[in-house]
Amino acid sequence: MMRFVSRLVLLLSLVAVGLAPAHAQKKLKYPKPEKDKVYDAVEKPATPAGGLEAFGQYLAEHQNYPTAALQRGVQGTVTVSFVIEKSGDLTEVAPIQPGDPDLDAEAVRTVKAGPKWTPAMHKGAKVRQRMSIPITFQIPADAGSATTAAPAPAAAAAPAAAQAPVPAEKATPTVIAPDQPARPVGGTEAFFAWIQQNQKYPALARQRKTEGRVIMEFIVQKDGSLTDIKPVKRLGSGLDEEAIRLLKAAPKWAPASYKGQPIKQKMVLPVVFQL
Repeated sequence: MMRFVSRLVLLLSLVAVGLAPAHAQKKLKYPKPEKDKVYDAVEKPATPAGGLEAFGQYLAEHQNYPTAALQRGVQGTVTVSFVIEKSGDLTEVAPIQPGDPDLDAEAVRTVKAGPKWTPAMHKGAKVRQRMSIPITFQIPADAGSATTAAPAPAAAAAPAAAQAPVPAEKATPTVIAPDQPARPVGGTEAFFAWIQQNQKYPALARQRKTEGRVIMEFIVQKDGSLTDIKPVKRLGSGLDEEAIRLLKAAPKWAPASYKGQPIKQKMVLPVVFQL
């Protein structure tokens, strides 16, 4: 009987020894990410196609200043929140703190129209991630210090007719505000239609595939002629010179008036170039 018990103990010991290595080699499994959870922090964050610099360039080139906001002299920064899906698409795009409705709508449109992203990775799997970016809208100020701020980490360029000239008085305070601002004869749409029809795309810009907006500043004189024409935001590749040529050759405007008398007025408007 003792011999049988000894053999049984030895047999159980061998079985235990044989099972030990198999147990030790078993891989530990991490818990899988929740299927529909939206993460704020992940092991490998989502990235825009081409990288952050390329996305920032996209925003700068395709942001359109809303006409109504330009006319009202409204500017500011809209922080847009969105979710990068596992497919790389952007959803739930919305301003974090709603402000001016025109700027909010344009910021949302610009982000929605952007390229796909590479989705975030967490615990070895693709996950949804929430991110936010600030998009800045700034009207060019006076000459010399005039700049147009690009979006901080900001949809194809709109037709020029969708852009409206903005009185400089709207952008910076002045002593006298005209009773009637200067305006193109025939209306804004007719003026930008003329710009489009007479625009000659520079060969260098076409070769480099350069597109965008040259922000121009000029003075509408009492007789409606345009003088002191100069770019305050440049694109290069010959586009700045073409914008100057166009405004120099443009039809006269109806001048601004104050108490029934014509006065000079400084204006700012974008000249859009699109291949």
